[in-house]
Amino acid sequence: MDDRAFTVRSYPRAILHIDADAFFTSVEQALDPHLRGKPVVTGQERGIIAAASYEAKALGVKRGVALGDARRICPGLIVLPSDYESYSLYSKRMFNIMRQFTPCVEEYSVDEAFLDITGMRRVFRCSYEEIGRKIQKEIHKELGITVSVGLSPSKALAKLCSKFRKPHGFTGVPGRYIHILLQRTALEQVWGFGPSTVNLLTTYGLKTAYDFTVRPQAWASGLLKKPGREIWSELRGDSVWPVDTAEKATYGSIMKSKTFTPPSTDKEFIFARLVKNVESAFMKARRYHLRPRMLGVVLRRQDFRHDGLEAKLSRATSSTLEVMPLIRTMFEQLFREQREYRATMIFLGSLENDQTDQFDLFEDRLKIDALFRVTGAIDDINRRFGKHAVRSGSSLFLSHKPDSPRDLEHTRKQVLFPGETPRRRLKIPRMGIKV
Repeated sequence: MDDRAFTVRSYPRAILHIDADAFFTSVEQALDPHLRGKPVVTGQERGIIAAASYEAKALGVKRGVALGDARRICPGLIVLPSDYESYSLYSKRMFNIMRQFTPCVEEYSVDEAFLDITGMRRVFRCSYEEIGRKIQKEIHKELGITVSVGLSPSKALAKLCSKFRKPHGFTGVPGRYIHILLQRTALEQVWGFGPSTVNLLTTYGLKTAYDFTVRPQAWASGLLKKPGREIWSELRGDSVWPVDTAEKATYGSIMKSKTFTPPSTDKEFIFARLVKNVESAFMKARRYHLRPRMLGVVLRRQDFRHDGLEAKLSRATSSTLEVMPLIRTMFEQLFREQREYRATMIFLGSLENDQTDQFDLFEDRLKIDALFRVTGAIDDINRRFGKHAVRSGSSLFLSHKPDSPRDLEHTRKQVLFPGETPRRRLKIPRMGIKV
């Protein structure tokens, strides 16, 4: 095998990928020290495992497993409702710690980030490896959670490195050793290679990432076009994907989904759940000044199969009231009597900016403008008094739904400081310490 290095420079660019270890359950263990070292999972409100601690994973409990099955696997399992507010607060604090070391931080997801620390050796008077370890140590010290860190000349390589030693691991691969990392990396592990791409590459006799990178760039580009060319360059240590520090302000699509337990056969209750998803999705669309031209409705059965329909609109709109008759029609076509459903979902696609409005010759402009004014008034009220303060009459059926773990408010919402409301609270997470 050819072991020649792709580059002799250690770090033409120095990119870190920081990935929090079992983030949701780690936050729970940080908030309540009594949970440390114990098998903990979140997802009580969903009826399935949303996240599992490493202690739970070691006992065979994995994400997506039904709670009943998980408890049979691990009788001592600690099941908690998901506290997304606290997870978000910890995420922001984690990113702020990273920004103490470099302004070039890309918040890739709630629990992982890319950092460009090129040139920061001069600032901190230490190596790139030491900077990465300092960030790792500071996050553990300040938040009580662990992160795994990967360091390499590109984002694709840094992401591979962070997965190499988990949890709480650090892996730095400079340019002259990239070929060794790639020889140990299966095609399935490469960021950007999906199952179809892996199958295609396998037909050409490729098994590892190294096999892909030793092929000519023209071959990779001809087979996989621009994405293949970029991945080929990234894996060879040529950074072509910049660390993007901009906040996400645009969306290609919007999806809202809600799981409810126990499952239901009640037609009006299930429709009410769907309508609430629709209202939430369109609120988000209006907040970012977007309008969809395509709608997708999905009903998820108790056996985890899906029934769905998609519809294209003759005119893009951000009005919930305008699309509600279509939503009802799609629901009627999907719903089956006596079939148990456990979740509803709405998908908004083909989003357009609502700053430019093009009139159609045969549209009812008076009705459209009236609906727009009503929607604006509803948004104003909801901004003042909380989301869904004004909502569709269909949601009245939700007050008759059976009690379930989803109905239980999290501790932080029950224990309020003076002046707080369940929807408007100080940015302070729930703590599980008793004094």
